[in-house]
Amino acid sequence: MAFFTLEIVIFSAENFSLDKKPVKRNTFVVVKTDPFSSKSTKVDFEGGSSPSWNEKLAMVMPMHARFITLEVLCRVGPVDRVIGTVDVPASDFLGKYRSAPESYERILSYRLKNEKGEKNGIVNLSIKVSDQGSSAPVTRNNKSKPCASSSKPAMGVPIGAGGHDGGVVMGIPVCCGAHG
Repeated sequence: MAFFTLEIVIFSAENFSLDKKPVKRNTFVVVKTDPFSSKSTKVDFEGGSSPSWNEKLAMVMPMHARFITLEVLCRVGPVDRVIGTVDVPASDFLGKYRSAPESYERILSYRLKNEKGEKNGIVNLSIKVSDQGSSAPVTRNNKSKPCASSSKPAMGVPIGAGGHDGGVVMGIPVCCGAHG
């Protein structure tokens, strides 16, 4: 199977709540490149509703994948609760024709949606395609616990008055000079 190797840095998130109350601590992010491959950041114990992770995750993404999924979760006792989810379109970091220059870093921000489909914060990250290969490694999931998952997929958030004008919020790649 053909694949891309991605370097994903989860920087931070901001302005989210759980049950309409600000989150106080114990947040982390799970990144999924397909239904069988996921990695998570460490738990931020102090950041509250604006946590910071600054954590790099190296992941393999199948060439046919159309998006990667990010879930921000909060550990409440023994339970991990979903704060917000977003599907990041592959075209945002691979380019329109899936030919982004190798080692080109995209800085992105996305609005999260909670399980009810309501806006719930923003996640900030970077994605760099570091390699293209022809067969995926055997190792897959690095997590010791299964993660919670959203009941419905999220491909951005409707925008406009009332949120029903058909528009979609997408991350805007930002060029920050030469990276290497």
